[in-house]
Amino acid sequence: MTTTHFDSQQHLAGQSAIITGGGRGIGRAIAIAYAQAGAEVCVTARTSSEIEQVVAEIQAAGGRACAVTCDVSDRAAVESMVAETIKELGRLDILVNNAGGGLERTLVGEDDPNAWQKVIEINLLGTYYCTRAALPHLKSDGGGKIINVGSGMGHQPREKNSSYNVAKAGVWMLTRCLSLELWEAGVTVNELIPGPVYTELTAEIFPKDQAHPGISSEWVKAPEDVVPLALMLATQSDKGPTGQSFSLARRPL
Repeated sequence: MTTTHFDSQQHLAGQSAIITGGGRGIGRAIAIAYAQAGAEVCVTARTSSEIEQVVAEIQAAGGRACAVTCDVSDRAAVESMVAETIKELGRLDILVNNAGGGLERTLVGEDDPNAWQKVIEINLLGTYYCTRAALPHLKSDGGGKIINVGSGMGHQPREKNSSYNVAKAGVWMLTRCLSLELWEAGVTVNELIPGPVYTELTAEIFPKDQAHPGISSEWVKAPEDVVPLALMLATQSDKGPTGQSFSLARRPL
């Protein structure tokens, strides 16, 4: 297990966060970073062993965290997960909608409709379900931050991956709509675009720590490279930006 050391400057002290898809990759990196910054963290994903390992690492370093197994495409499970978070941590200030991924990479008409639908359910409906369940608690605690992990593919069309493009485009539009609905309640809503990142889900597509195989300007990042932007969005002022897309991509989107 990797040894985690907590920073003396804990800018998220006194706050509580939910990180979906928190068992590995970008979600894991953000969960650990937020805990290092002083937040109490609910790490949630479908695989219990992975989120329990992340929580154990946080607790071993002196942080407070809980693991709640949840499939974000299941609305009842999401509502239960948020309720369990409030029971365990007492409040909610930050929601990171990170759970997602692509399952169908072929032309429409040659694809599997069930897989296409599942991508929409995980990426778009999952973000909606988690946001909807979290809103009463964010509002009651005086406002907060919603960070939706998006994709450049939600801003540009591409062949053979329509389900993911459409799902992430929906997440971006939901981000913008929510920002208009929630600013008066003190809740900011922004999109974080990581660009190409090497994870277990992308291992077959991207080389680790190398140039992108198809985009000359891009470098394939590690999950930890996403952390500074995730921290910036979580620690910004209550009067900071909302309805915006922040990208780590090395090309125009």
